[in-house]
Amino acid sequence: MRRSPSEGPEDSSVLVGCCGFPKKLSEYATTLPVVEVQQTFYKPPKVETAHRWRRAVPTSFQFTLKAWQLITHPPTSPTYRKAGVSIPSSKTAAYGFFAPSDEVEEAWQRTKEVAIALNASVVVFQCPTSFTPIREHLANLRAFFRKVDRGGLRFAWEPRGEWPEDLVGGLCRELDLIHCLDPFGPERLRTPSYGEPWYLRLHGRGGYRYQYTEEELRTLASLVRGRDAYVMFNNVFMWEDALRFLQELQKGR
Repeated sequence: MRRSPSEGPEDSSVLVGCCGFPKKLSEYATTLPVVEVQQTFYKPPKVETAHRWRRAVPTSFQFTLKAWQLITHPPTSPTYRKAGVSIPSSKTAAYGFFAPSDEVEEAWQRTKEVAIALNASVVVFQCPTSFTPIREHLANLRAFFRKVDRGGLRFAWEPRGEWPEDLVGGLCRELDLIHCLDPFGPERLRTPSYGEPWYLRLHGRGGYRYQYTEEELRTLASLVRGRDAYVMFNNVFMWEDALRFLQELQKGR
């Protein structure tokens, strides 16, 4: 049964996973309880593929996923090389930045179909640093999340770059979004401004090739212990760091 956006995980818990498949799904699902699907950001897989993934894992296993980049990123983003779409120059403004366009709406429908097939618990909308808090972007953000058919899905929003915390918190409260962030941000240890469960994405301090230290994993465990939270590693050492973090969590039980 699908959970409504207002409901948290079935039990108070910290769910640890990776952003992507560092192992075969059959092996991965015997060790970690959740995975964040990345293919949906670049080029959504077929719905049949999503159904096959869902059937291949226990019912308790959770999928989350990133929304297709055609919703959040402009065509100038280098990640569009994997999108498999041809965009004429006259239509570039219709893509990304939550543009009020048929193209963005269609991209959401593709994302939603896969999310429902996976029985996904969270859809993550990660924005590029070029999505700044200017008037046009704020208007697009509000219009998109106010009218979008969520299909019973829970949404997390990851703004990147210079966004005031009070503005992010206010928008998440207004639009029923979970504030998604990297707790080891460039300035200081941070926690989400609004929303539960927490959704943390760890990109590696200073870059994707970073491996977290034992001290950092202890700090992270102290931060999330006793909460409902997703802790998703998105670095080269995501598999190893996720397993090490699980061990650190277990020390406090």
